[in-house]
Amino acid sequence: MGKEQNRVVLCASSSMAFLLLLAWLYASVFSSDVTPFEAWKLPGFGSSLSSKMSDHEAILANYSLDFPLRRLVRGDDRIQLDTTGFACHSDLYSELCIANKEVRIDNKNLTVYIPSSQSQISRKNIKPYPTTNPLHLVTSVQIVNEETNLPSCNFNHNVPVLVFSSGGFTGNLFHEMDELIIPLFITSRHFRSNLKFVITDYKAWWVNKYSRILSRLSRYEFINPAVNGSVNCFPGAVIGLKFHGLLALNRTDIPGGYSMFDFKHFLAQTYNLKHTNVFEIKREKPVLILISREKTRRFVNEDEMVVMMEELGFEVVVTRPNRMSNLNKFSELLNSCSVLVGAHGAGMTNEVFLPAGAVAVQVVPLGLDWASTNYFGEPAREMGVKYLEYKIEPEESTLFQTYGKDHVVVTDPESILAKGYQAARAVYIDEQNLKINVERFRETLVQAKQLIEDSSDSSSRN
Repeated sequence: MGKEQNRVVLCASSSMAFLLLLAWLYASVFSSDVTPFEAWKLPGFGSSLSSKMSDHEAILANYSLDFPLRRLVRGDDRIQLDTTGFACHSDLYSELCIANKEVRIDNKNLTVYIPSSQSQISRKNIKPYPTTNPLHLVTSVQIVNEETNLPSCNFNHNVPVLVFSSGGFTGNLFHEMDELIIPLFITSRHFRSNLKFVITDYKAWWVNKYSRILSRLSRYEFINPAVNGSVNCFPGAVIGLKFHGLLALNRTDIPGGYSMFDFKHFLAQTYNLKHTNVFEIKREKPVLILISREKTRRFVNEDEMVVMMEELGFEVVVTRPNRMSNLNKFSELLNSCSVLVGAHGAGMTNEVFLPAGAVAVQVVPLGLDWASTNYFGEPAREMGVKYLEYKIEPEESTLFQTYGKDHVVVTDPESILAKGYQAARAVYIDEQNLKINVERFRETLVQAKQLIEDSSDSSSRN
């Protein structure tokens, strides 16, 4: 047989094998043995094929995926899930429960019914929101293990459900990103949009604000239990969200191993952001965004600061974001920015939209050293953003004029912090404004500009 004939036979054999694989997968998903209600359990069900793979490679890759619900738990929790079809996991920050069997959700009563006689838990209340601080603002969801007297299904769905609350501290960008958007990404990204959201404590403005992100994590219409009192049935469920810390992703405890870098890439794709790295920004002058605060921790001499920034060669954009800021537009502005400057507060959360290599400069007010570093400093470094702190001197705080230079509020912030969060907040967060020493602050911005120039020089050499 000639070489040409051999090639024809090999191509025919490969094509036949591929067609047989397709037929087998089709039969596995759509045969009478696997109903559409159960078909989602097959690995890779509903996932989109990568444009970089051949169809054959993509099908094999999708078929090797682990069962998505099981990937949310480990150890004894996974054994319990496999044994009973239901498991709950709790840690210092969050609690979530998982069912890999049919569940019925009565939206009117916010009750999840799980048919099981093996579960160790017969009835449980869970607040589907991470962290413990704002739980008085979150409505409980009741989980009931019940074999009989189950409510009838009004609607059947063929994908799992994720139940979470948009209550808590929504209205503050830091808490929205820290306690909802990042935990949502951690909990749901590996489902590849093949799950449905039930959003308790439903806030329409919040859903609208983050509609792009929510729609990329779930391809289905969201359910608001307050207006949809029906009983919805799902083949599996997650109640609650995983939480890893302040603006944090622990890739070793995430299905799929996602990192903060992956989360930033997800945001860039979601908002169609152009610049991956700061050296890609082609502007006559580097853009510096100054976060202007309206109430506390505001810059008293903001105009003077802007003049100094412009003298250093920055194109300065002063912005005052609020809870209703249009993220579609604002994320684009931030993505074209080389330096972000702001006092400690929710506005610094916008560093998640900065391109890699950009510089976040946080002005640290009196008494807020730990919070500044841990809320925004360490996370910035994990994002690939360069980070600088400008710690004010006591004279740069309005507390210096209010209390006097020898008062314990000025001389010993630690003693006030030791009295508890509310005592410290009343002084250092709610009562403090800032009058920056412009000449001293100039040194920090010179350093920021040098970091940007070093990034550009490095890219040109490469």
